[in-house]
Amino acid sequence: MSEAARVDRAANLLGAVALRLSDGMAGEITAAAGLGGRPGAETAAVALSALHHFLDAPTIDRLRQVLGLTSSGAVRLVDRLQEAGLVQRRAGADGRTTTVVLTADGRRAAARVARARAQVLEDALAVLAPGEREHFEALIGRIAVGLIREPGASRWMCRLCDTGACGLRDRSCPVTRAAYERFSRSD
Repeated sequence: MSEAARVDRAANLLGAVALRLSDGMAGEITAAAGLGGRPGAETAAVALSALHHFLDAPTIDRLRQVLGLTSSGAVRLVDRLQEAGLVQRRAGADGRTTTVVLTADGRRAAARVARARAQVLEDALAVLAPGEREHFEALIGRIAVGLIREPGASRWMCRLCDTGACGLRDRSCPVTRAAYERFSRSD
């Protein structure tokens, strides 16, 4: 292995932790959504969470963008969620688009997904003392801001976030704040 391809210990640990958390969340949120071993179950659980937390009757195209799907993939996902009784399609504002909204069962499934995600994350942070956790929050916030992508990017970083915890609405989330600062200057 070339010297340029090596990562330092911090980067290596970050990669290992990210992978473990991703694996843990995937299993837990899929189970919580009640979608078990169905194809695309993890993406469906993420869609439920995004619809629950911050997407207010999005078009299928907006949902596609948030999740990083193709147009046909998003349509198939919405088909599966609708067949499961978790979402409904509605006519969009312009009459040419279709929006997606959670049903009552979909809201309950999305709430279970949020609780499962929160538990995985709380379990991971349980090893930190309160002061360490505050320090970690500041550091991880800086890392998250460094990972912001341009407007219009697909597979949104915050697609699984709990917007009540992150501060989306009041812009106290470091990612939200930085994105508004960076991308509102172009107006």
